[in-house]
Amino acid sequence: MARPRGEINVVCPNKTCTHYRKETGKDIIKRGKNCAGTQMYYCLHCKKYFVETSDTPLYRKRLSMQQIEVICKLLVEKNGIRAISRITGHNKNTVSDWLEDIAEHAVQVQNFLIHDLGLSAYECDELWTSVKKTKRKLSVQALNGLDRVKYGYIPV
Repeated sequence: MARPRGEINVVCPNKTCTHYRKETGKDIIKRGKNCAGTQMYYCLHCKKYFVETSDTPLYRKRLSMQQIEVICKLLVEKNGIRAISRITGHNKNTVSDWLEDIAEHAVQVQNFLIHDLGLSAYECDELWTSVKKTKRKLSVQALNGLDRVKYGYIPV
């Protein structure tokens, strides 16, 4: 007798799948880890592999969660890109690209900062104003992400 599968809390991110982002009826199994150590999954409906970080700001990033927390905390303290690169030891282009990515996923990042890191909404507002000021040339997607986060936004 086979043992029952564990609870999997991810949904299929493939837009052509019949169970795209559906909780009910999903048939997803774990399929090892990739070279970055991120859990891989396999959808039995669309026969596609995906990682748990797809559609998040962490997708295709080689930074660990601890490094990302340090960069976020340094951004909240209004450090510049060069100062953050000196403190963390990362290239300034890496930090600049990370700023672009968190601006694109502003709502998800704000939820992470408030719930997981314990920051206040005021500190997050300061972060978004410093991101807008630091990165003068943001992409259209990043500007749309920043527009979704309004002052006084309280995530649910």
